[in-house]
Amino acid sequence: MVKRLGLLVLLAAGLSACNADFGSVGGGGVFLEGKQAPSVKTKTLADVGGDMSKITSYRYPDPRMYQISFDDALKKHKPIVLEFATPGHCTQCDQQLQMLKAMMDKYPQVQFLHMDQYYNPEAYDAFQVRGEPWTFVIDATGVVKEVYPGRMLYQEIDPVLADVTSVKKSKPKAEPKQKQGSDGGVKQNG
Repeated sequence: MVKRLGLLVLLAAGLSACNADFGSVGGGGVFLEGKQAPSVKTKTLADVGGDMSKITSYRYPDPRMYQISFDDALKKHKPIVLEFATPGHCTQCDQQLQMLKAMMDKYPQVQFLHMDQYYNPEAYDAFQVRGEPWTFVIDATGVVKEVYPGRMLYQEIDPVLADVTSVKKSKPKAEPKQKQGSDGGVKQNG
């Protein structure tokens, strides 16, 4: 009886730890929204001599996603979509990358980067990614704005990218109000 009670206590403690939030999405170790993205050097197409098969397992890669290292992308102060996907063994990842390729033409001011776990494991470690696909939307200041586990739809990411790429315009100053004076002339208020 004492052994069973001890095992139940250990089991309960273990299960409660599974629900603990360790500063990550779902307690699973993934980088949280609102934090500065970690600067990590990642492989580029130039690093692998232009050989796409040495940087991605994707069947139809877009070279634009492999032109710049993530740490250098952060220094450009432009929004970034960072996609963690290994399409060589993940059907959802393949579909996710197809959708992102379509977004690249609509949002040329956004840097789209693809990280394949086989070729950029250091990025997976830095962002504590487990499972795939994961999409991180990072604003121009390097802050993680959105984190999406799993496959996204065009309709889900489009408004997010529209938001991070919109230029916030300051409101124009109001013109000073004019009042008509007792003599019929116009006087400036102020």
